[in-house]
Amino acid sequence: MSSITTDQGIVHYEVYGRGRPVILLHGWLGSWGLWQETMAYLGSFYRTYALDFWGFGESGKKRDTYAVQDFVDLVNQFMEQLGIVHAPLVGHSMGGTVSLSVAVKYPDRVSRVVVVGSPIVGSSLAPLLKLSGYRSIAFVLFNMMGPFRAWMKYYYSRRICTDPRFPDMMDRDLSRTTVESFLRSIASLRRTDLRPVLDQVKVPVLGIYGDKDKIVHPLQWKPLQSGIPRARIERFPQAGHFMMLEEPSRFDAILGNFLDDTRTRPIE
Repeated sequence: MSSITTDQGIVHYEVYGRGRPVILLHGWLGSWGLWQETMAYLGSFYRTYALDFWGFGESGKKRDTYAVQDFVDLVNQFMEQLGIVHAPLVGHSMGGTVSLSVAVKYPDRVSRVVVVGSPIVGSSLAPLLKLSGYRSIAFVLFNMMGPFRAWMKYYYSRRICTDPRFPDMMDRDLSRTTVESFLRSIASLRRTDLRPVLDQVKVPVLGIYGDKDKIVHPLQWKPLQSGIPRARIERFPQAGHFMMLEEPSRFDAILGNFLDDTRTRPIE
């Protein structure tokens, strides 16, 4: 377990392997633990970092805001403190939205971007997620945390991921959130629309989307490809939102191929 102290709180991260750096970013209500199998695979070739955003996992939870742009700045601070000049960013769901935003705001930091089931437009989020971004709804859920966690673990988690380990993973990560990190992060993501800035992303981009995604609309690869015509798109017809858990072998092969493909050049 490792951590750094930033000007806005402690950031927990895990690191595995040796070689060139790769940074993995989790989604809403997630943590670095989502990436354990991916880290085991990539660690044979790369020095792989997986961090917890402020408000999630083991990172600090004493902030006033947890917006997408806060997490963009977090990635920059993380790389600065660890001496990582530039690296590929691999982001799941909200983490992919953050990754693309880092490539826009801090272009020298990013060598390529992988987005996994990520919303390009916040309106593509499932209705339950969009409702969770309203303060009244968030407070109701947190005031009924016991029943809410039970419903998430024993019903909802099984609808969105077929991996039998996922309900426990989701319950653990949900138990580590606060009402503010829960509310403010998804409210910010709901308002996000990356379409106007996608043409500013000049590095190779890979979009990975599951056709059975119930969290983010599975056709969000279309605005990604419209904004970045040279983006590579890989679809998983039998997977949902968590391809790295549901089809890890294919996911790892696609990810590793993209990271290793030196023939893919930055967009002119």
